[in-house]
Amino acid sequence: MVRTVTPAVPFPCRPLTPSDDEVRLWYENALGWPTVPGAPVRLAVGVRFDVLEMPAEAGRAALERLGRSGGLGRGLPVALGDSRMRLLVAAGSAEELPGLLEWLDWGALELDLVAIGAGGLMDAPCPPGVAVGGDTGPTTRPLPLDRGGSQGAAVWLRPPDPGRGAGASLPTLSAMGTRGVRGDGDGPPDLVRLVNTVATQIHRVRLRRAGAAAVQTDGQPLAFS
Repeated sequence: MVRTVTPAVPFPCRPLTPSDDEVRLWYENALGWPTVPGAPVRLAVGVRFDVLEMPAEAGRAALERLGRSGGLGRGLPVALGDSRMRLLVAAGSAEELPGLLEWLDWGALELDLVAIGAGGLMDAPCPPGVAVGGDTGPTTRPLPLDRGGSQGAAVWLRPPDPGRGAGASLPTLSAMGTRGVRGDGDGPPDLVRLVNTVATQIHRVRLRRAGAAAVQTDGQPLAFS
C-alpha cells in the first residue's frame, strides 16, 4: 500500500543562502519550474515533475543498485533532508504509482513510500553551487550518497541540470530502453524499474530494522531474506 499526498512537506532553505527572490528566479528561469507565492520558496508539484519520497537509507540503497546496473539514474534529480530522500519523476507518475505497485506485487505491503503529485507543493532546496549548512564553500558537483546538509536542511544530492533540459532526466513509464544524450546510463531509468528497486530497498530496510528490534528485545535474531 502506498500513500498519495498533496500537502507540502517542509524542505526549507536555511539562512546564509541566496534570497528568496534569487532562489525563485533560478527555478523559474533556469529550469522553467513554477513556484507559488510566499516564503519559503515552494515548487508546484505535478506541473513539471512529481515526487517519490522515502527514507534516506532506502533511497541511497536504491540509487546504488541502479548505479550498478550500467549507471542508470545518474542524471536523476534527487533531494535530501530530514532523513528523507525525494526522487523527482515525470509529471503524472504519482497517479500511476498505486497501480504500478499492484502490478509489481508490492501492493499488499505497507511501504514507507509517499507519492506527491498534482496540487502538491515541495519546499525548494537551495540551488546548487552555494554553501549550505556546514559546507565551507560553493559546490556545483553532486554530493556523495552518504552525505547531506545539516539536520533539517534540504540539499540537492543530485541537482537538476538546466543545460540538458530539466525534464529530460525524469523517469517515466515510456523511458524503458532510452539513451541519454551522453550515452548509455546517462538517461533516466524507466519508472517500472525505479519503483521496483525503491520498493525492494524500502522493504529490506524495514526487515533489517525489525530484525534489529527483535534482537534487542529477546536476544534472538529474526531470519529474513
